[in-house]
Amino acid sequence: MFRHCFGFLKYCTDFFLLKNTDIMISVNNLELQFGKRILFQEVNIQFNPGNCYGIIGANGAGKSSFLKLLSGELQANKGVISQGQGERMSVLSQDHFAFEQYTVLDTVLMGHSTLWKIMQEKNELYAKEDFSEEDGILAAELEDKFAQMDGWNAESDAAALLSGLGIKEDIHYSLMSELDGKQKVRVLLARALFGKPDNLLLDEPTNDLDLDTVSWLENYLGTFEGTVLVVSHDRHFLDSVCTHTVDIDFGKLELYAGNYSFWYESSQLALKQKLNQNKKAEEKKKELEEFIRRFSANVSKSKQTTSRKKMIEKLHIEDIKPSSRRYPGIIFTPEREAGDQILEIENMTCSVEGQILFSGLNLNVNKGDKVVFLSRDTKAMTALFKVLNGEAEPDCGTFKWGQTITTAYLPLDNSAFFDNELNIMDWLAQFSSDTHEVYLRTFLGRMLFSTEDGNKKVKVLSGGEKMRCMIAKMMLCNANCLILDTPTNHLDLESIQAFNNNLITYKGNILFASHDHEFIQTTANRIIELGPKGCIDKMMEYDDYISDEKIAALRESIY
Repeated sequence: MFRHCFGFLKYCTDFFLLKNTDIMISVNNLELQFGKRILFQEVNIQFNPGNCYGIIGANGAGKSSFLKLLSGELQANKGVISQGQGERMSVLSQDHFAFEQYTVLDTVLMGHSTLWKIMQEKNELYAKEDFSEEDGILAAELEDKFAQMDGWNAESDAAALLSGLGIKEDIHYSLMSELDGKQKVRVLLARALFGKPDNLLLDEPTNDLDLDTVSWLENYLGTFEGTVLVVSHDRHFLDSVCTHTVDIDFGKLELYAGNYSFWYESSQLALKQKLNQNKKAEEKKKELEEFIRRFSANVSKSKQTTSRKKMIEKLHIEDIKPSSRRYPGIIFTPEREAGDQILEIENMTCSVEGQILFSGLNLNVNKGDKVVFLSRDTKAMTALFKVLNGEAEPDCGTFKWGQTITTAYLPLDNSAFFDNELNIMDWLAQFSSDTHEVYLRTFLGRMLFSTEDGNKKVKVLSGGEKMRCMIAKMMLCNANCLILDTPTNHLDLESIQAFNNNLITYKGNILFASHDHEFIQTTANRIIELGPKGCIDKMMEYDDYISDEKIAALRESIY
């Protein structure tokens, strides 16, 4: 077994390093096995500077494990991972309690371990009462190294990162133990970014970040000169920052030029062509060339930075391959068409433990409206949806559903549904008038559950499996109005994509909350923002809403 460490190649593969000085991370013959399960096998891949690689794959495919192999947190069963000599790798820590005894600023500075060590050694030297001549020489050497690393600007650089990520100056010297979970996530992200590392590994970096902070991170990574590998379920984020896509499927890693959207749309087109045996090869070639041309034109008009637009120069027909990835068959079909009266809300206010979540909500939902609800406090949307679903009462105000309206509700917390000893088949049967096994298996099959899966106890299911069960339950309702509280939680990219695609074509009404930019932009035609001092109601696209300066001022006024 090879020991997993980046220094391994120093004595056994000098020739390789000399021949590949421009390669920042190289993976050779990598294999990882847990028990009898082989997660990766014969992985050979190179990651080059100036590129950002989006790592995609189904839940459990090994995306996070791959990053842990690169960082050294996991040891491979076989193979070698190397980075350029003298290069520094930085990793987004997932342990939110690892730095409780340190200040916020020190936690960030510690992200550059070499610089931090020099700072500590300097402080220890200058604190000595018997400062000797030898100490003076050592201090001079440390000061020289410190200056070479731009150490005199370290604290101001760290503070700038923290501010960019929404951590205000008044808590820069607070202990990490005093921060809440969302603040800790931002500090740990600043820690990973600090010191301009050569190689950067980010596992779900947008979790718990608001819109403005995600935008800041997109801009930061857009100009980052090193090598970035990122795992994320946020398609808009992947599209904004990634030059390449690495698809993990059945133990193999395939590298593609282009972002997630290019990979998804091109793989679907290639699959369609593969199934169409009658189309001539020349026609297929022209179709693929036209697809690349259209995609390139769209990217060139986007808000992406110039460095990220360069990816289109490397798109070729050879990069387009059909995907073997399976997508759930999410299909919501209203049993009856909704009438003109959908939902009316008058002067509604909701609070929790004396804190007002939103006030003065007046709303008349039109036929066909797909409404996204936004708020700086996610509890506001959950409170509203619980009221509309009859699970809670508002502080004041009323609401009334139209007589023709039937609803299907996807709650934020679904744990109560799975606190029992039922298997999946019997669990789903609770919500169906037709309890025949063949009928129920149709819905389970659409959600990628096998025949054997039907016997699994629901209480042992993963978060993603429970969400797929809830979606199957909703499909059984044939409702003409869907209420969705953060529907992409726990879902993999395939499920999110399938969910999104169906909602775009869905003929009924949708009321939903989401932190997925792409999901909102492609689904919603109406935006309502809930605040403790009032509400905003706009018929417009999400991208226009968040970029409008007048609306920005209005948004501030409701909080």
